[in-house]
Amino acid sequence: MPPYKMELLKKNKTVITFILLMAGVLLPFDILAHPMNDALSKLSRTDVAMVYFKLGFTHILPLGVDHILFVISIFLLNPKLKSVIWQATAFTVAHSITLGLAMYQVITPPTHIIEPIIALSIVFVAIENIITDKLKSARIIIVFIFGLIHGLGFASALTELGLPQNQFFISLITFNVGVEFGQITVILITWLLIGKWFAPKEWYRSRIVVPMSVVIAMMGLYWTIERTFFAT
Repeated sequence: MPPYKMELLKKNKTVITFILLMAGVLLPFDILAHPMNDALSKLSRTDVAMVYFKLGFTHILPLGVDHILFVISIFLLNPKLKSVIWQATAFTVAHSITLGLAMYQVITPPTHIIEPIIALSIVFVAIENIITDKLKSARIIIVFIFGLIHGLGFASALTELGLPQNQFFISLITFNVGVEFGQITVILITWLLIGKWFAPKEWYRSRIVVPMSVVIAMMGLYWTIERTFFAT
């Protein structure tokens, strides 16, 4: 698993430990004397749902820099919210499918292959932003395909964190919902900072889309090389 993913997991485990600590204060039983999954199994369905919703959200914000850049790349070419939401919906449906299949062990994603492809997906969309100035209908299909791959990346992280067996389905669903809320938050923040003010300008493409896409593509290329040749 790439070093950045290990760091992400450590941070996510810190988040879940904090949540469980708060639960230990608020709930009438001692959950901290047991391993994490055992502790989670003692929580109510609502509490488990909140734990995994927060984990899904933090997997995007602030920890999922690669996923954030992918969403921003989708946004840049055509920053109209309706257009972005359609693409985000395709992405969500796709990653929900593969995340569910992986967590139910129908498929086993090879992390050493999935992680470089996720990085390449960022490069692909960023370069597309540079070479074309119009949103094509094929973008939805491309986003859907990459969503399938990103879902396998989510599954890798969630497998490391684990799911409580007695609340498996609800934790899986709420993690996915948390991821979606994280993505929507990225879209809204990007719209408020960029789309709302600069999209109508004649220079939007030359001064915003192209320079940002170049930077994003370079970062994606760096991650591709790192995850291909230097992953541990």
